Amino acid sequence: MPLSLNRRAVLRAGAAVATAPYFGVHARADDGIWFTRTVGPFVEVETTGGRVRGGHSRGALAFKGIPYAGPVSGPNRFKAPPKVSPWTGVRDATLLGPPALQGPGTTYGEHEPAYSEDCLVLNVWTPAVNDGAKRPVMVYCHGGGFTTGSGGQRIQDGARLAATYDVVVVATNHRLGLLGYLYLGDLGGADYATSGNQGILDIIAALGWVKDNIATFGGDPGNVMVFGESGGSAKTCAIMAMPASQGLYHKAGLQSGHLLRGLPREVATETTRRVLAALDIAPKDFTRLHDVPADKLLALQLAAEKGQGPLTVPTPEWQAGHPPPRPSLAALRAAKPGGWGPVVDGTILPHDPFDPAAPAIAASIPLLIGTMRDEATFFERDHPAFFHMDATGLDAHMRRALGDDAQRVLATYRRTRPDATPVEQGIAIETAISMGNGAVAIADRKAAQAAPVYRYRNDFPSNIAIKGTDWTLRAGHATDISVTFLNTEMPDLQGDGPGLVEASNAVSGYFTSFARSGVPTAAGQPAWPRYDIKDRAVMLLNSQCQMALDPDGQERAMWQAMGV
Repeated sequence: MPLSLNRRAVLRAGAAVATAPYFGVHARADDGIWFTRTVGPFVEVETTGGRVRGGHSRGALAFKGIPYAGPVSGPNRFKAPPKVSPWTGVRDATLLGPPALQGPGTTYGEHEPAYSEDCLVLNVWTPAVNDGAKRPVMVYCHGGGFTTGSGGQRIQDGARLAATYDVVVVATNHRLGLLGYLYLGDLGGADYATSGNQGILDIIAALGWVKDNIATFGGDPGNVMVFGESGGSAKTCAIMAMPASQGLYHKAGLQSGHLLRGLPREVATETTRRVLAALDIAPKDFTRLHDVPADKLLALQLAAEKGQGPLTVPTPEWQAGHPPPRPSLAALRAAKPGGWGPVVDGTILPHDPFDPAAPAIAASIPLLIGTMRDEATFFERDHPAFFHMDATGLDAHMRRALGDDAQRVLATYRRTRPDATPVEQGIAIETAISMGNGAVAIADRKAAQAAPVYRYRNDFPSNIAIKGTDWTLRAGHATDISVTFLNTEMPDLQGDGPGLVEASNAVSGYFTSFARSGVPTAAGQPAWPRYDIKDRAVMLLNSQCQMALDPDGQERAMWQAMGV
């Protein structure tokens, strides 16, 4: 039975890194409708890198593919991004720029160019330019774990949000996977001190570009919100813990993703040693990595994502000191070589982002954080057998993943959800492991600081059918992206069920008001109190939202008692 908790939950149950294939949104942008086309009349503005020409799109102005840093190929590979290379003349900014190098079919922008190692571009959507306004700025980190995706995905196009709520929206492309997170610090010394975190440093460079340029685009560089969904949320966690980001953003939003812990140096270095062994490069000759074709590096990464290839083979030194663990919750959370994500190097990322506490340098940053009610339907959607499990099947599935911990978890969920089917109980358990527990931990730890925390659970159900089952995605992972961005007319995971427009108005209203003032409000919806560990107020987002105190509290208490 091809059930997937072992593969998917291992990669995000509070572990250091979430990898790509399980964060992708499989909705295509090739259905013949160019929703996000930029048209005339065209508009020119001056940036610190040179002059760009954008145009009109869905009620706003759009400027796409603007370079915010210089080339990161060749001698700049694995290093912090260099300053942008200025250009002369007027650069066209009506089309998307290149996404980061990644596997085929994993980005969803309209008329998006081919993947490229040199991918450091961003998009801006704004109601107006050069008007002296100080609009809140919403900088979005795309999903796709740390290995796929782009800032051009059409359902996260920022034009409608900018036009409706008078905000400025920015989305970036940044390095991913091996090229974004290979750690050479323990092999290469000071010249590679920023390696292991170059993908996050790219986003921070984009925040620097925002600080220097966004006033031209009608935005307020003193009121910037960084937010993201799924892998983008995990990237935001890393940003919050990095000293280089201080002063460049003022609010944060985490949607269905977390990064409690980064990759330990020893784990990241083991991955690097496997890369070198695969390429027959001695560790002392690691600089030869600069000469390896990028596609060859990508091939190693893609094989590992399928559980194949040399990155799955431990070095003798690693194997001697790390015997295979028995299945357990602790084993699910443990960082493992062969994947990609921010590295706790002691300098660029000084410590784990949210373990054992929220980063002190983010104490003044208000936080909006939440998850989907049924996250796990998305992760299991390609495994119809999961949706036909009986109680015996669920027992076996959980024992394979959790070992001896399964008994306590199953007993709790059967007590708290006596009327739920085994499949519904399984979805609830996997949702907690994959996303829910991490969100609770971050909210609790951030609430100990001065700035407010606002927590939500998104309950709006998608009516998209899961093939081979009688299930829909319900409130599954990634069904909220188009809802947040007011892009529900674009066919995607959100479906077209009743209340969709109302839910989108509520969610987008709460997010944009939070970006503006630090307090989420939405027309016709309840007031949203700040979160604390006494009352645990959670907004249940829907077409008509409602407040709840500590929803699923008995389950939360069980997970926390188990050290999750």
